[in-house]
Parts: sequence; C-alpha cells; structure tokens
Amino acid sequence: MKNILYPIKFNPILKDKIWGGQKLKTLLNKESDLLNIGESWEISDVEGDTSIVSNGSLKGQSLKQLIETYKEDLLGLQNYRVFNNKFPLLIKFIDAKEDLSIQLHPNDELAAKRHNSFGKTEMWYVFQADEGANLIVGFNQKMDRETYLKHLKNKTLTEILNFDKVKEGDTYFVEVGRVHAIGAGVMVAEIQQTSDITYRVYDWDRVDADGNERELHNDLAIDAFNFNMPDNFRVTYDKTVNKSNEMVSCPYFTTNYLNVTETLQKENQHDSFIIYMCVDGEGEIKANGFMETIKKGETILLPAAIKNYEVASENATLLEVYL
Repeated sequence: MKNILYPIKFNPILKDKIWGGQKLKTLLNKESDLLNIGESWEISDVEGDTSIVSNGSLKGQSLKQLIETYKEDLLGLQNYRVFNNKFPLLIKFIDAKEDLSIQLHPNDELAAKRHNSFGKTEMWYVFQADEGANLIVGFNQKMDRETYLKHLKNKTLTEILNFDKVKEGDTYFVEVGRVHAIGAGVMVAEIQQTSDITYRVYDWDRVDADGNERELHNDLAIDAFNFNMPDNFRVTYDKTVNKSNEMVSCPYFTTNYLNVTETLQKENQHDSFIIYMCVDGEGEIKANGFMETIKKGETILLPAAIKNYEVASENATLLEVYL
C-alpha cells in the first residue's frame, strides 16, 4: 500500500569545491566537516547523487524510488510521460568563497550526443553577496568565434567578459551556450536542468593542494558557444507580498518570487510538482494533514498529487518552482 504523499524534505548532498567556503554551514546550518563547501544539492537525481528523503513515513527512500512508486502523482502526468523515471530539475545552494571557473554548458542536443545527458539551462537568485562581489555573465562587446579564440590564446579572456556587481535579490537567467561564472563572495540559489555537464574554459590559473590545475574543456566548449545571444540575462520581477510573482518561465522550469507575511491558501493548478526554496525567514507548509517547517536554506518538494495546501509565515521569502 502506498503512503499518503506530503511535503517532502531531503538530506542535502554537500560538495567540496576548490572555490567553496563555510557560509553554507555558518549561514544556512548545513552540517559538514568539509573545509570548502561549495554546493548543497537540495534535490538531485544526478547519477550517483540521488537525494534521500529526510522526513515522514518515506524517510530513507531515494528520489528515484519515489518516482518509480508514485510516477505521475509525484511528477505530474505530462512530466512523467516526458521524463519517465528521471527527475528533471537539480536544485542547489552555492557559496563561492573564490571565483568559479569561466564556463558554459551545452544545449540538449549536444549534451545528449556527447554525454547522454540533458543540457544545463539554469538561473541564479542572489541571496547574499559581499560588498563589491560580482557575477560574470556574457561578453562586454559583440563577440564572434575568432575574437574569442584570440583572447583565449592570449590569456586576455577577462578583458571581454561582462562583470556585474550584485546584491541580494538580483536574479539571472543563464541559457545554454552563454559564458558565465559566479564571483567570489556570492551565494546563490540555483535552479537548473538535471545535468552536471560543465565546460571550463578558464580557471584563473589556480592549482589544487597537489599543484595540479583543473581540467579545461576548450575543445568541447567552442562548439557549445552561442555568440549571437542578446543581453537579456538580467531578470526583473515584481515583489508583491503574498503573491506568486513570476521571475523566469522557460521550457525547463518556471520560478516565482513569493514573500509570505500571512497564511496563504494555495492551489496547485499545474500538472507538476512544486518546489519551495526558502531564501529568507521561515514558515510552515501544510498539506494532507501534514505540516513541515521551512527555514532559510531549506527546500521542500510538494508532489503533483497535492492540489490544495497552505503556506504560512510572518515573513518568509520563498522561490516557487515547477514545470
């Protein structure tokens, strides 16, 4: 007999990164002995890194097991038809103590051909940034393949990159084929397709503890670039209180900004699961007779079968994600 579905939490999967820090531990209360915690994978179905339920009667089961058992009740009917037993999104919190590598991601077609993977369309919501911290997104001038390769060869790549100083609340939509990097001192919530395919093109000439540079992927990356993309990566959105305000809507996900200051009666009108990432404050989510708290740095998955639920808080900021 199947268990009644409820608001589901998962154990974070913490990733040691050469550029990571301790903010995920000190600011978001992630438990870890890692020295350089770069990422907390909140919901993942990446091969070898499948999330495990941390609450309720399904505790200990993997996300993969949930999909195999509940199918469209978890994903939504159309999502299950398209993705079958694969969860389509990877949800993360990221702390960059140092600059990430300059990188880009392949589109679906190239990723499938080369890696048997989805592409990696993603978005960032900045929920903490040190003074003067920046993101790199796109180029600061019209770009073509020849000009790019010249700067890459001459080690002057940073001269043609676009640096944006950022603050809390700034949001970026990073499509496949666009060069980008998270800068030192920035924490983001990241919503992306389920993929771990990254092409590094420059890594600041840094080395690891053994004196080795990280692998670059310039031969693969050059065919993944889209040099004709418009500079439409900065996201503007409303912040109307107690309302879902659309931030990004694309074929891979929709993300809304939701600032909750009272009790909201919500209805899932989408043929999809709904994910809530708490980026400030804390609140409660109630559904099917179950209640779960959600605090800054936590993530909850509401299965698609849950159509009516309640979100309550005196002041919480949530990112609301669905397909």
